[in-house]
Amino acid sequence: MTDQKPGLTRRDLLRLGLVAPASLAAACGWDGGPVLEPRLRAISRLNDWIGEKLLHSPARLARDYPVAARSAPGQFPAYSIVRNETGRFPLPPGGKDWALNVGGLVRMPTRFTRAMLESLPRVTYTVKHHCVEGWTAIGSWSGVPVSAVADLVQPTSEARYLRFDSFDNRYANGWDLTSAMHPQTILAYAHNDRPLMPDHGAPLRLYSPIKLGYKLTKYLTAMTFTRERPGGYWEDQGYPWLGGI
Repeated sequence: MTDQKPGLTRRDLLRLGLVAPASLAAACGWDGGPVLEPRLRAISRLNDWIGEKLLHSPARLARDYPVAARSAPGQFPAYSIVRNETGRFPLPPGGKDWALNVGGLVRMPTRFTRAMLESLPRVTYTVKHHCVEGWTAIGSWSGVPVSAVADLVQPTSEARYLRFDSFDNRYANGWDLTSAMHPQTILAYAHNDRPLMPDHGAPLRLYSPIKLGYKLTKYLTAMTFTRERPGGYWEDQGYPWLGGI
C-alpha cells in the first residue's frame, strides 16, 4: 500500500476548514441553537457533498505503518453505548449462532457466518485510527473487503448506499457505495494478530482508515444496500454524514 508524505496538504486544509464548524460543534454536544443549527447542518451537508464528489478518491490508500508502530493497548480507547450504560461490552444475542445478514437491493441476499467470512479473501493492514474527539492510535486489522461481499450478493443498479446495523443498542450508520467499495474498507474479524475482542467490536466490525471512528460500526448484525441515504446514531445528532479523512 502506498505511503504518504507527513504534514498537511492543501486537501487536508480544505477538509479541515469545511469540517470544523459542524463536526466540532456536534462533538462538543452543541447544535448551535434554533438560529445556528440549520446553518451548521447546511455546512455539514455541503462538506459531505464536497468530500464525496471532489475530495474522495477510490484509488487513494491510507498509509500502511510498520507493526512496530502500533499503539499500546491503553492508548487505543474502546467505546460502546451498552458499556456506557451498563459497564459491560455488548454480546451478540445469538451467541455462537451469530451471523451477518446482507440484503436489501441485492440479487443474492446471504447470511454470512464467521467461518464463511474468514474463507473469503483477506486484507491485513496497520493504519492510523482517527477519532472526531481528536485522538489517534495505530493498530493492525484483518478482514474481508466489503467489495468482496458485495460481489457475492450482487447489488442491483438501484443500490447507492449501505446501511450498517449493530447489536450495540441499535447503533447504526450509512455509507456511500464508493467509500464502502474502497480497497481498504473491510469487515474486520481480527485486531493486532488476534481474533477481535468485545472491546473493539467482536465478532465483526466495519473498519476503514479513510473514515473517522464514529463511522466504523462495531458489533455488526446487518449490512443493507439501499436506494435512499441512511441516517446514523451520531449523524442524526449533527455529525457530518460522510465522516471522511
